[in-house]
Amino acid sequence: MKGIATLSALALAVSAGVQAQVLPSSQTSSAWYSDAQAKIEAKLQRTQSDKAKNVILFVGDGMGVSTLTAARILEGQMQGESGEEGYLSFERFPYSALVKTYNVDAQTPDSAGTMTAMISGLKTDVGVIGVDEDIERGNCATVAGNEVVTALELAELKGLSTGIVSTARITHATPAATYAKSADRNWEDISDMKIDEYPERKDCEDIASQLINFEKSLEARFPGADVDGIEVAFGGGRRHFLPKDSAFNVEKEQSAGEEGDRSDGRDLTAEWQQLYPNGVYVNGQSDFDAIDGDSTERAFALFNESHMRYEADRKNDQLGEPSIAEMTSKAIDILDNNDQGFFLMVESGRIDHGHHAGSAYNALTDTIAFADAVQAAVDATDASETLILVTADHSHVFTIAGYPKRGNPILGKVVEVGKDEPALADDGMPYTTLGYTNGLGMRDYGQETNADKTYGEAGNAGRHDLSAIDTTAPGFHQEALVPKSSETHAGEDISLHAMGPGAYKAAGTIEQNLVYHLINEALELDSE
Repeated sequence: MKGIATLSALALAVSAGVQAQVLPSSQTSSAWYSDAQAKIEAKLQRTQSDKAKNVILFVGDGMGVSTLTAARILEGQMQGESGEEGYLSFERFPYSALVKTYNVDAQTPDSAGTMTAMISGLKTDVGVIGVDEDIERGNCATVAGNEVVTALELAELKGLSTGIVSTARITHATPAATYAKSADRNWEDISDMKIDEYPERKDCEDIASQLINFEKSLEARFPGADVDGIEVAFGGGRRHFLPKDSAFNVEKEQSAGEEGDRSDGRDLTAEWQQLYPNGVYVNGQSDFDAIDGDSTERAFALFNESHMRYEADRKNDQLGEPSIAEMTSKAIDILDNNDQGFFLMVESGRIDHGHHAGSAYNALTDTIAFADAVQAAVDATDASETLILVTADHSHVFTIAGYPKRGNPILGKVVEVGKDEPALADDGMPYTTLGYTNGLGMRDYGQETNADKTYGEAGNAGRHDLSAIDTTAPGFHQEALVPKSSETHAGEDISLHAMGPGAYKAAGTIEQNLVYHLINEALELDSE
């Protein structure tokens, strides 16, 4: 390896000498030119290792390439830059790949099938969790025999600490795929299974219950195994763990009716605390902040009855919600108490929800918060022993269009090079750089930070006169061409970014299930 690097450096030096002779100094002295040359030289200095002590898998739900581009520009513009020249934290990682996202039965995928692929090593169908393609969605009887083993489960069996962090409900498709086996992603609690209508489903366990019973279930599947269960679970979804009884309401002042959904009367938060008396269960920011990562054995947090709030809307939560960066840092503080290492999955679920609502502002600000969480993980770990993978499960029908000049506000109307006024389309009206191919359409909610407000109103697809509208405001939702009750996923490739041991294997265009194999190779999960 050293000899190859020396030869490469020599070749680069010879090449530089030739360039100096034939290229004008105005070209070689350009900042663009010298910056690119420096990046090439840095690539030649990389060393490659294979085995990791820890792996952190970051999943930006719905974070397609156009989302990355727009988010990096917005982040730069929020810092007073033009934006285009910037990078999100993980875009500076040394290795990357393109990832194909289709499910076994779908050209454009969903999060259940895609996350099962990434965490289990094989592709499966839309809408099912932790099972292979022989499953029949909605048929409880087909689960048995078709379960797959996940990287998180193998990490537990190997004696590593494990954790799950999500800004969505912790029972939602992406986090659930790390621990649950379900014929339908929507069976988040027993009320969702409609057992009165479908009595044959009584033998299947809902997803929330599977999280609480994870340790017992894993040991039952692997006789002789002795695991200690998931050490960290942070996210939303409190309603799936509480009985449908207002006596169990947590956010009492804001709750109308019952906060919980469970029709079986079980309080799964109490069951967890009985199983793990040394663990810490919290609902809000202040109790979360009080968790001492160095001395805490395990922690369980449910910060909202449904999904956690959008990053821009966190300040409006009654009990307070930590940022995804804060949750990531706290999770690492707890998990790294295990000298054998850890596996952690972190999902930014609300990037996806911002897009579904047609709100680029919320999707992009949640992407920026996600990038901050990745940087927090980089800062808290040793690059020589921790493999960090950052990817998405799928993209969205989110576009960057027109010919805006450099530095034009990414959330603004298109202003072309050399012009000061917004460009007009052939219909005589201005248009925005960002847009959606389908969805509910344009909204002008001003400073409203909760994008989900759109679902309470009729669709508004098509063109609208934006002349007097501030399209950079948090409450502006972009125009959509095709009317839909919710904007949809898209089917193009997404990106994978990697640093740490084994990261160099993230290269080329790959199938999505290969992500699991990168984790498996780094941690040697399936070795004796």
